[in-house]
Amino acid sequence: MSVKLRKISCLATILAINRIDKVNSLLEHEIGAIIQREVHFADGALVTLTHAETTSNLIEAKVFISCLPESKIDGVLKTLNNEVFDIQQKINKKLNMRPIPKIRFVKDITEAKAGRIEELLSQEQDRLKNSEK
Repeated sequence: MSVKLRKISCLATILAINRIDKVNSLLEHEIGAIIQREVHFADGALVTLTHAETTSNLIEAKVFISCLPESKIDGVLKTLNNEVFDIQQKINKKLNMRPIPKIRFVKDITEAKAGRIEELLSQEQDRLKNSEK
């Protein structure tokens, strides 16, 4: 492969990644606004859209959701999945791009993992303090 073709290929990859990042950011903003304005959660949960991940072909977007308290996440996801058609329709009308990714809501377990790591670190710190005495 010639140097010129390699440079063009690298540039195309960078532009594609940049476009995906922009699409992710746009979807986060728009879906977050729709959820805040129009979706009502019966259980009084605090819902956060943490991030979106769009596939490279822009066919699907996973929208990651976290919830406080964590015990209500299943109810929140059920509500969002019941509303996904309406949310998708609003996104389709709002965005001026094609294709518009199909939205899929997913539980974000990053917060739970971070909490578990903090718990383990705290236990280790306590163990070290006790062993020094």
